[in-house]
Amino acid sequence: MSAPVYLDHAATTPVAPEVRAAMLPFLGEVFGNPSSAHATGRAARVAVDEGRERVAAALGCAASEVVFTSGGSEADNLAIRGALDRHADRGRHLVVTAIEHDAVLKTAEELASIGRCEVSVVPCDGHGVVDPEAVGAAVRDDTVLVSMMLANNEVGTVQDVAAAAEAARRRNPGVLVHTDAVQALGRLPVDVRALGVDMASITAHKVYGPKGAGALYLRRGAIIAAQVSGGGQERARRSGTENVAAIAGLAAAVSLVEDERGREMPRLGRLAERLVESVLEGVPDAVLTGRGAPRLPSFATFAFAGIETEMLLTLLDRHGVEASGGSACSSGAHMPSHVLLAMGLPPRLASGALRCTLGRGTTEEEVDRAAAAIVAAVAQLRSSLPAPA
Repeated sequence: MSAPVYLDHAATTPVAPEVRAAMLPFLGEVFGNPSSAHATGRAARVAVDEGRERVAAALGCAASEVVFTSGGSEADNLAIRGALDRHADRGRHLVVTAIEHDAVLKTAEELASIGRCEVSVVPCDGHGVVDPEAVGAAVRDDTVLVSMMLANNEVGTVQDVAAAAEAARRRNPGVLVHTDAVQALGRLPVDVRALGVDMASITAHKVYGPKGAGALYLRRGAIIAAQVSGGGQERARRSGTENVAAIAGLAAAVSLVEDERGREMPRLGRLAERLVESVLEGVPDAVLTGRGAPRLPSFATFAFAGIETEMLLTLLDRHGVEASGGSACSSGAHMPSHVLLAMGLPPRLASGALRCTLGRGTTEEEVDRAAAAIVAAVAQLRSSLPAPA
């Protein structure tokens, strides 16, 4: 039996052999606490410092501006909660976009529900693109933070974060700007200086690294309140003994995808286009979301009218094709994607979404197998629908 065709790289990726090799010493003989002064501790400290340098090099920032976290969701929470806590004297207004990851949107909703902030949500257009000027227009004198993702995790649309940051600061020069760059890392250049952001979130497991490892870029001079107190690690911005193996894995993964990006993204773009052409040929009324916008090369998210995503995914899984209906971080939620609804897709269409995301192991033969399976599954599900009255 053939191995499954894995088209869910936006949910998570396999740990690359090079990354696994980089982590192994810190799961064995190099076991020290980086805060210890003896030789075993110093060896761990060297690994943490070298990992910080490598992550900083990929982001175009100083090593002192990298704060290690347990992943992208924690980094998003640290940015939002930390900014609002630290700058409550300036205001409590937060600006987000309608297509943000739930780690941003649900954090904002929770804080608003207990009176910690007031939230303005900037809409997107039908292609999933947010107007940077609309972001600027939403900023007020009491706005503390703007959070706008660099690339969307469900449809792959790329946002002009640099223009939004500029527009926001024209309205309020002191506003902090955060971007969730989790999906962009390794697929686009993530140069925090060029983006003009104060904070940026990344994670390892989207780029062939381990789960439970991430970082927040925090610009020197941008001050936020720590959300975890304790031993003062990470320059007192995130206490807790560092996960040395995870940090080594994050650093190795970031270096790997940055080294490969120039070759790998064009290849994945060609494969994704092959998938799109085959699916649209086999299902002419299928909708490719975000088609009229800049999009990550490895993304192809379809919407099929009249079928349910859960049933489609189950059928594809039986045929050896693994994809998703949107954000895997919201698994278990059977409501239509908030991103697709924000783009204006009717619920009947948004309820039949299929996200296919390709990765470094994806082959042309796998794409062809997947396309044939998708076309057949849609036809099978539609054939079981009751005839219109």
